[in-house]
Amino acid sequence: MRRIIDISARVISALCYPLWMPTYGVILFCCTIQHVIPLPWTYWLIMVGLTAFLTGLLPLALILYQVKAGYIQDIYITQREERTLAYIETSMGFAFWWYMLRHVVEAPLWLCDVALGATIAIVLVAVINRFWKISAHLTGMGGMLGGLFVFALTYHTNPMLMVILWLVLTLIVMYARLYLKAHTPGQVIAGLALGLSCTICVPILVHAL
Repeated sequence: MRRIIDISARVISALCYPLWMPTYGVILFCCTIQHVIPLPWTYWLIMVGLTAFLTGLLPLALILYQVKAGYIQDIYITQREERTLAYIETSMGFAFWWYMLRHVVEAPLWLCDVALGATIAIVLVAVINRFWKISAHLTGMGGMLGGLFVFALTYHTNPMLMVILWLVLTLIVMYARLYLKAHTPGQVIAGLALGLSCTICVPILVHAL
């Protein structure tokens, strides 16, 4: 039984790897927005492809290179001291992603604002990590949750079912990270709060200015 739980915790950590969150979010957006604003498949493909490459595959490739070179131990970068460079590289990928959405793809403004919030969250994680090992997994989960709220407010939809499902998944990820002893309860809660606040507050501030 313990082995099953251990494998499940590792699978959940892999599937909910922070770098996948933007891609999950854009796919969810493209699928749910069809009844409001029909999108051509080429636009959908460009949005998802750019997101997957800039926020997922490219940062992951750089991390894998550092693992192979011996600079870091594993793709989860368990040691806090090893995370700084990977976070800087990831922040650059996220920043370029936001720029491409805003100025090249011309994605909806709310999505660009959420992307900006996610980018700021990654930068803050990099800064905080210098002193404390905040959970990047839960920052990603919180960022996605904030994006769901902004989406619901923008298109005047009821997000309760989606939010409840995501909260359940977030609790599962929390348990997985704690079970694997990757973080303390305070670190996962702080990560969730950081991601949630950035993707909600940044769009509000952008529209207020």
